[in-house]
Parts: sequence; C-alpha cells; structure tokens
Amino acid sequence: MLGANTMWGLMSPVAKMVFASGVVLPAVMVDFRIAGAALLFWITSLFTPREHVPFMDILRLMGAGMLGILLNQGAFIIGVSLTSPGEASLVTTTMPMWVMLLAWLILREPITVRKAGGIVLGATGAIILIAGGGMAARGSNPALGDVLVLCTQLSYALYLTLYRNFIKKYTLVTLMKWMFLSAAAVGLPGSMRWLAATSWTSISLSEWLGIAYVVMCGTYLAYIGIMIGQKNLRPTVVGMYNYVQPVVATVTGVCLGLDVFTPVKGVAVVLIFSGVWLVTTSRARHA
Repeated sequence: MLGANTMWGLMSPVAKMVFASGVVLPAVMVDFRIAGAALLFWITSLFTPREHVPFMDILRLMGAGMLGILLNQGAFIIGVSLTSPGEASLVTTTMPMWVMLLAWLILREPITVRKAGGIVLGATGAIILIAGGGMAARGSNPALGDVLVLCTQLSYALYLTLYRNFIKKYTLVTLMKWMFLSAAAVGLPGSMRWLAATSWTSISLSEWLGIAYVVMCGTYLAYIGIMIGQKNLRPTVVGMYNYVQPVVATVTGVCLGLDVFTPVKGVAVVLIFSGVWLVTTSRARHA
C-alpha cells in the first residue's frame, strides 16, 4: 500500500508535466491509463496459470471495474478540471472516513476510538500540507467539480468495502485483467472525440515518457500493490494510506525546487504517519 500510494503521489507532478503543452488532454490520459493497463495485464496473464471465471463472476468484476477504476479515475479527472486542485485535494481526504463508515455498515468492522483518532490525525496532517501550498484559482464550476471528486471517493470506498472478500477468490492478474478490460470497454467509446482531436505527432519524447510512467507505474504496478494490500489488510487500513499521497507530492516538490520544506509541513508529515500507524494497529473484528 505504501508503494502504490507513493507511485500515485509521484504521478501528480508527472501528469502536470504531460498536460502542460495542452496536447494531451486529461480524458486522453485516462484512456491511456485504462487501456494501457488492460493490455499489460492481459499480456501478463499469458505467463500465469489460466483461471476459469464463470459469467456471473465476470459481471461482478465488471462492477468492480466501474467502481474501482472507471468512476474513480474518470470522474476525478473531470472533477479536477472543473474545480481547483487545492479544493479537489481537500475533498480526497474524506475517503478514509467513507471507508470506515461503509466497513462498519457492511462488514461490521468496529469503529474504535483509536481508529477514529488515527483518521482525524491523518486528515489534519493532509489538510495542513494541502493548505500550506495555497489554494489555486477556482475552476469554471467548482461546486460540480467538488461533487464529482467526492463521488470518486465514495465509489472507491464502496469498491474497497463491497469486494473485500470477493477478490480473494481469484489471483491478482485474473482480477485486474477483467476489471480493466470492462473499464476500457465502457470508457473508450465515450472519449472518441477527444482521441480523434489529439495531435499525436505533436507529443514530445518527454511527454511520452510521462505517459509511460503513468501507465506502467501509476496504474499497472500501483494497482498490483493496491490489490495485494486489499487482500491482506482491512478496508479502513487500505483507505488510510490515501494520506501518503500529499506527503509524496510535497517531498517531490521540495526535491524539484517547486516547493519549500517548513517546520509546519514537518508536523503535517508526522501527523499523517502517526494516523496511519494508529489505524493500522487498531483491533480488527474477530472472524
């Protein structure tokens, strides 16, 4: 989970670099992520034992692909384009809270004082880091953008909770190849006009390398890490690692000279990792 969220945190500055020229639109990047990862997982499946997946389970995996991939990735990109990145980042800090509530409602995972306190600590640290960078200019429709970003957090939290036990039925590669294939089959037809309008010859080498990082590391390898974590950790713990992303983004900004490390940011990092530790070590529901 730490590795996956680290790669997601690094993906933000890489994606900004790709979007800077205006040649690759956010919707096209989503297509690259989903279709590229689907292709990689199907190629990987050629070198792993084949598993038979009944039709009803394929339908369940399609639902998982909609919640955990298409809605989570597609709606987030659209939401960020309508609101400011600062507001979108603030909304993403609610995801562990939704996971905790849904895990309590659906899986009867107890909400302990230790767990709730860890989520509050992590959220506080994340908000300090995000607010410390200053809010960007508001978008064209901030209210709608914030709602869409909130929907992505709810959809991913619902995915983590509903499919907590189902994903243990199949291997990681089998799960991922069907989930990404279904997400690509639904998402690609709706974005054909953006793909057709893209000037492919105008994409520079550095932008292609950025796209390759987003597909290979930010999607393929990151989702492998997420699935391993989801199979071995409680949903609330999985969601809690979401707070690692603003830490990685801040450290990356400092290393690239785009940001300055301050004592306040140091306190924020300590709060985030203290919150992760509290949630990770809180008691789980007995079998």
